[in-house]
Amino acid sequence: MGFFDSLFGRDDRRQWHSFKRKDSDAGEAGRALEELRSSLHNELRTSDGAKRQQQRFCGPVVAMTFNFMVSVGIILGNKLVMGRVGFNFPILLTLIHYACAWILLAIFRTLSLLPVAPPSKSTPFSSLFSLGAVMAFASGLANTSLKHNSSCMHMCSVGFYQMAKIAVTPTIVIVEFILYTRKISFQKVLALLVVSVGVAVATVTDLEFNIFGACIAIAWIIPSATNKILWSNLQQQKNWTALALMWKTTPVTIFFLLALMPWLDPPGALLFKWNAQNATFIFISAFLGFLLQWSGALALGATSATSHVVLGQFKTCVIVLGGYLLFDSDPGIVSICGAIAALGGMSVYTVLNMKEPREKATIEQPPKLPSVKLKNAGEGNKDFS
Repeated sequence: MGFFDSLFGRDDRRQWHSFKRKDSDAGEAGRALEELRSSLHNELRTSDGAKRQQQRFCGPVVAMTFNFMVSVGIILGNKLVMGRVGFNFPILLTLIHYACAWILLAIFRTLSLLPVAPPSKSTPFSSLFSLGAVMAFASGLANTSLKHNSSCMHMCSVGFYQMAKIAVTPTIVIVEFILYTRKISFQKVLALLVVSVGVAVATVTDLEFNIFGACIAIAWIIPSATNKILWSNLQQQKNWTALALMWKTTPVTIFFLLALMPWLDPPGALLFKWNAQNATFIFISAFLGFLLQWSGALALGATSATSHVVLGQFKTCVIVLGGYLLFDSDPGIVSICGAIAALGGMSVYTVLNMKEPREKATIEQPPKLPSVKLKNAGEGNKDFS
């Protein structure tokens, strides 16, 4: 040791050992980081793991807030496109939305950002095909009905379209009972009834419509309800994520929109003035359409079809009350009372939804067995539970 002490001082040896410890700590940190990255990659490479990540980062509050904000944006975007730009081809506009969504999803897939889909055996192709077809009718007919039931794009002029939207709520309850024998409590029925009546009073000031637009609105009700139910069921029961389900169903939707376009769109799409400004507004609307589809799918996967409809009606009430409070619009005292009543019904519905999981957890929890004392002459008292 004297030789080493003479060759290296004690301070040098301490410094040498501290360097070794730092290298060891850095190596352990690097290994831990590599293990975390590997586990995260493996988590996203399986459908179960991707579903867990979606549930972790996009719970009900986040998903519904995201969907609410995008919904307001797409309303403004479509008003701009159909009003100022003059693009009066609702099916073609919907087709552009889904085509741009599919291109974005293809980019995600190329960059390995698209979650893995569940095994094909778990979900028959007929279910995915049905969802894609229903989605085309729900989205295309909604835009077509709105165009034909309003001479302008103001909320007060689309009364019949609002009535059709309100009719989606009982349709969902009936279809879910027929397809899945899913029942709804009497308290929820009363809350939904208050919501529907309140929204009707708040928004339906007249029922002026043309025959073609009325037929389109009525035909839209069942596809819209079925679309929401299938999106919610496939995500909650079959472990699908929103993006993976969009990737599988969007090509089918595009095919059916191409088939609907000659029947429902007016002629003259090729003669539209495709300058840089108009194209920019249309593609901004298309990007918002992608966000709307994604956020809607996240909300349906995190909640239910009925809750998603209630969210849409909440947006309508916020627009009515926000216009009155912020922009000095005068919808009338009856409309204001209807919006307030609808918000009250939504609050009750939300409370009932929050109570359900707790009640189920309480019912499923096994009861505690009482402790029993047994007297044993040789060993004394023993406590068994």
